[in-house]
Amino acid sequence: MRQAGMMAAVLACALALGGCGQKPEDAATGSAASAQSAPQAQGAKIVALGDSLLAGYGITPQQAYPARLEAALRAQGVAASVTNAGVSGDTTADGLARLDFTLGGQKPDLVLISLGGNDMLRGLSPETARANLDAILTKLEEKHIPVVLLGMLAAPNMGKAYGKSFDAIYPDLAKKHHTALVPFFMAPIMGKEGMQLPDHIHPTPQGVEAMVKATIGTVKDALPKA
Repeated sequence: MRQAGMMAAVLACALALGGCGQKPEDAATGSAASAQSAPQAQGAKIVALGDSLLAGYGITPQQAYPARLEAALRAQGVAASVTNAGVSGDTTADGLARLDFTLGGQKPDLVLISLGGNDMLRGLSPETARANLDAILTKLEEKHIPVVLLGMLAAPNMGKAYGKSFDAIYPDLAKKHHTALVPFFMAPIMGKEGMQLPDHIHPTPQGVEAMVKATIGTVKDALPKA
């Protein structure tokens, strides 16, 4: 799943961008469900907490992962609303800092977490990223909120030692906190024609659909059973 040439291209673009996505004015930080009809209020509540991969960098909010996941779930008979709490450029520290605000005192049925890519691309300490994600998962565990952890891999350019330390974060924390895990969220789009924007990082609308298709089973399995 880890392809050196492709991930090297990711790192090169990331260095030019200053991280896995800047904070564009059109970043999707509101509810991905706002355009949907009233009946969805009766379904499962999912919060997607993350960075530009969830926010919908370079595409419309309706094309972003949370909105398309919601549509896919509903197409499979799962009544759910998915709130897009993705902010382009966010690190694990940013995600931790806004977790309580994002939840707003509510208890969603499931939280999706896609954080850590910016930590890696900026060369931040894997130990710090691990600690921040651990703190996020601990808070959610204390609230008895199920989680799907959308994992990331380090670019080969970061070096073997960094890669070994960073890549272990997601499986280790998933095991520790008994959360569902997608080992590498970007796996369905890496190096595939038409799946990534010209920055070779963020998904096109077609790429988003591929990511939804690859992860919807994990999301459905993680939802609390009625």
